[in-house]
Parts: sequence; structure tokens; C-alpha cells
Amino acid sequence: MQNDNWGRRARFGIFIVGAEAVPEAEWWAMAPAGVSIHAARVTAKAPWATWNEDRSAVTLSADLQRGAEQFASLALSAVVVAHSSSSVVGGEGWDAATVAALSSHLSSDTRITTNGSDCVAALRHLGVQRPFLVFPPWFTEAPIAAGITYFQTLGFDVAGHHRNQPEERWQGIAPQDLYAHQMHVAQDVTALHEQIVETCPTDADGILIVGTGLRCVAIIEQLEAALGRPVVTANQASLWRCMTLSNVQASIQGYGRLLR
Repeated sequence: MQNDNWGRRARFGIFIVGAEAVPEAEWWAMAPAGVSIHAARVTAKAPWATWNEDRSAVTLSADLQRGAEQFASLALSAVVVAHSSSSVVGGEGWDAATVAALSSHLSSDTRITTNGSDCVAALRHLGVQRPFLVFPPWFTEAPIAAGITYFQTLGFDVAGHHRNQPEERWQGIAPQDLYAHQMHVAQDVTALHEQIVETCPTDADGILIVGTGLRCVAIIEQLEAALGRPVVTANQASLWRCMTLSNVQASIQGYGRLLR
């Protein structure tokens, strides 16, 4: 029989930005045999779950709740809120509060996680303490500042940060307008590689590429070879965490130390 990508070992559900093509493509590229990927699209603004007044709990956005209710019938092994912006803008405690809110809509057998907590777990697993943070070109100053604070609050000594600069044809366009100009579906990974190599501080002990919509898993191995340090990316980290939570053991070649 031919391969049909059936999730005989595990099925993973990913909540992703409604307008993005990158997360599914990267997850399918990296996923080991016997693991299937199932996406629910969310169009809400970040964070996808909003705090109540005393920050004791969050309310899921309509899209997030609807996706969770649909996922409930798929017998998923793990589900991830694959949105870096929600984790960093939501701030301290948001990841755990959102997992708790989603748990009432999903089977008790389904493990739930978020991209922020996945990236933190991946960095700690690799022993990274001073990460160099790389942000997508469409991140404005506010989410970049929130991202730096997020990782600092969790104990990381951020060595520096860089916002990926898009190609010349998008120069002069405000970060928040890049999606409207279709930059997100015409990304240049070669330029991203060059920028990271050029800007990475010598005292950084690892690199974290933030943003599940930033195309980058194709250059993980090249970056690790050029910089001699581990590279973690948003989609890579969440796939690894879902595999870990689901006890899927596989050595995946070509996508960095984390998955090997």
C-alpha cells in the first residue's frame, strides 16, 4: 500500500493564524512517519485568549474555542496553540491559563501546550541560557519588547535580538502592513540565514527564531553549522514538544539538534 500520512503513531492538532501557509508546510516537512498534522485556523488578534480583570483565568476567542470543539472528535494525541505572539503578548501565566481553558473542550487523553512554553522547554533541553532572539519582519516594536520580557521573566539572559529585514521590494512598508502586501507568502530564507549569521552576538549560546509564520526550518542545519550553536525555531519546538508529550520517539534528520 502507498503512504497515506495516516497518524498511526500520533495525531497532532495545531491552532494557526488564518492567513498563514508556513506552519502546516513546516510541520509536514519535519514530522516523522506515522504522525499526522491537523490545523484549525484562528483569525483573532493576539492574544487568542483574553485575561479576565484579576488575571485569574482567560476567555478563549471564538475561533480558538470552535477549533477545540472540532478537534475533540479527532482523538488527537496533542494540541498546540501555535502562535508565538499570543504567548508573548499574553505574558506571564498566559500559557498555563490557556491550557487550562482549552482542557474543558478537549479529551483528557489529549495533551495541550502552547508555542511559548514549547520554545522555553526546547531552549532548556538544549542548555541554552543566553539566546539570540530573531523576530519576524511583521512584528512591531510592542510585540518585540513583549517577547524579550517574556523570555527574561522565565530566567533567560537574552543576548540580543534582531528583526528580520524583508527584501528591497518591501522596504518602506510598515511591519504591520507587510501581510497586506503578501510578504508572508514570498519569504526569502537565504536572506534570513545571512542576517542571522551577521547579527548573532558572540556571547549568545543559542538562537531562537520566534514566530510560527516565519519560514525558517530549511536553514536550521546551515545556521548550526555556521554558528556552532543550537538553533530553535517556533514550529520545530512545538513539533518536538508534541512528540515528547505523546511519547513519539524518532530521530529526525535535517532540522537541527533538537529533533536529532
